[in-house]
Amino acid sequence: MIHGTHNAIEDPKNANIQIMINDTLYDRKDAKISVFDSGYLVGDGIWEAFRLHKGSLAFADMHLNRLWSAAASVGMKFPFSKKELLEKVWRVIEANHMEDHVHVRVMITRGIKKTPSQDPRLTISGPNVVIIAEHKKASQHSKEKGITLFTSTIRRGSPDYLDPRLNCHSKLHEVQALIQAIEAGGDEALMLDINGFVSTCNATNFFIIRDNAIWTSTGEYCMNGITRQNVIQVCKKHGIVCKQKNFSLFDVYSADEAFVTGTFGGLTPVTKIDGRIIGQGKYGDFTKKLSGLYEQLIEEECT
Repeated sequence: MIHGTHNAIEDPKNANIQIMINDTLYDRKDAKISVFDSGYLVGDGIWEAFRLHKGSLAFADMHLNRLWSAAASVGMKFPFSKKELLEKVWRVIEANHMEDHVHVRVMITRGIKKTPSQDPRLTISGPNVVIIAEHKKASQHSKEKGITLFTSTIRRGSPDYLDPRLNCHSKLHEVQALIQAIEAGGDEALMLDINGFVSTCNATNFFIIRDNAIWTSTGEYCMNGITRQNVIQVCKKHGIVCKQKNFSLFDVYSADEAFVTGTFGGLTPVTKIDGRIIGQGKYGDFTKKLSGLYEQLIEEECT
């Protein structure tokens, strides 16, 4: 079993899920899209993830707002509203008789190209919308064990190159960082920004705990994670000091605890970075407390 923040308990029901492609539902084995799709040809697409918790989509408005911001950034116009897209998502959820511990992925590409090319003017139909909902319950064992990180030499770029906040299909940058981390013995990659400060991980946001205070990056060079935003808000609500600031590996290696955040896994502890044990090298008490407060927020959101 692959160990990391996206480690889920195997669920045989996923072999027979229904997947939506442009409003039509297909069996998993029959769900296909054209090789002339913009996302396949040149990575010209954006995506968003949702978590279904006890019959409710947690923080749906925040996820939809991020998706619409991404669309505006890449000049993609949708022929549907946020409400209508959400209705499509619910149609997939209901077709699969899903209620809890479900991860939904919405992928939207510019559409079908006339010929292989970057040029958006050669798009002859679209956008293409694919919605995949899977039964995915995070492995508690993985959470208790924690993950290890390796600092990649591949940096998070600046907004004038490819804005790190953009949830786009072009993820090769992060994939390269992850491959480097895996080959070095880590579970996932820690990434620095162009100035050498700690930014984020390849697929999650990164936090450390020092002297009973939470530290995370400024947010300038990382994905504007929904869970990241909610953890910051939880800290404010409960009087926990949370600093969004520049810090380096010097600060990381001597941290009391470290953790990463994401829609699927929530908060996941980090026990080792670049071979150095962080704190006690286990799921720390402060991270457990914060994880509990975050899960409490989800319960409030989905009630």
